[in-house]
Amino acid sequence: MNKPIADLVLLKKLLIAQQNEVTEHLIYSKLAAKIKHEGNKAVLQKIASEELAHAGFWQQYTGTEVKPARWRVFKYVLIARVLGLTFGIKLMESGESKAEDFYKGIAKVIPEAEQIAMDEDRHEHELIELIEEEKLEYIGSVVLGLNDALVELTGSLAGFSLALQNTRVIAMAGLISGIAAGLSMAASEYLSTKTDESHEKALRSSVYTGVAYLITVVFLILPYILFSHYLICLGFTMVFALLIILVFNYYISVAKGYNFRQRFFEMAAISMGVAALTFGISWIIKAALHVNL
Repeated sequence: MNKPIADLVLLKKLLIAQQNEVTEHLIYSKLAAKIKHEGNKAVLQKIASEELAHAGFWQQYTGTEVKPARWRVFKYVLIARVLGLTFGIKLMESGESKAEDFYKGIAKVIPEAEQIAMDEDRHEHELIELIEEEKLEYIGSVVLGLNDALVELTGSLAGFSLALQNTRVIAMAGLISGIAAGLSMAASEYLSTKTDESHEKALRSSVYTGVAYLITVVFLILPYILFSHYLICLGFTMVFALLIILVFNYYISVAKGYNFRQRFFEMAAISMGVAALTFGISWIIKAALHVNL
């Protein structure tokens, strides 16, 4: 048993670190108890035991037993259950870079802190990578469905808006074309995947693609159901498209370690560019054919 730290500033920091370790021990333990995949369960149990050992180490210096932050436990367990195990854990672990810096900073006073910093780094770079999760296995199919829907439907709705100028008609045309395109995309994904994968994987891949496409369709057409002026609807559709791109890219940047800024601007530029180009083409076609609705 080490002598408790007398420096009150350092003691306060150690108590925070101790509570973080206890909290994360409880989070990993709860997640391990809720999943059936034995490999994932073993990974989480191992991390949980290490976090508990770290908390015990800090307690030697603080001389105090601390309780976990219940709100953090609830939040991250819920996020992991709803948005995926990998996303929830990596989101939590992303905040540990500050903890690692802290541990390294006090290594001169408490040499063992450097080993704890190494353990925290290993959690993210080694153990977390062992987790197998269906949501991430089929992320390519989700990207395909979502990206295709964004590009095709923003372009189509921009064209329909100028050509038809009736929000109900535009919504109907968008839904019909969007649903047909979504089903076609799902079928194409099934046929292309089936050549390399089993029937079950090909079917799941097609379902992820189709569902991602159709959900995107619903959000992009929603403004045409809620508002009456076609230009206002088009503006909100573009905003919704950017929000979808923002949320999705944030998710995969955390879960897969991708560059958020690069992927966001790339997808946004393509979707908005296609919409602007289609709007211009629609204006030219409408003027050339002398169509007035």
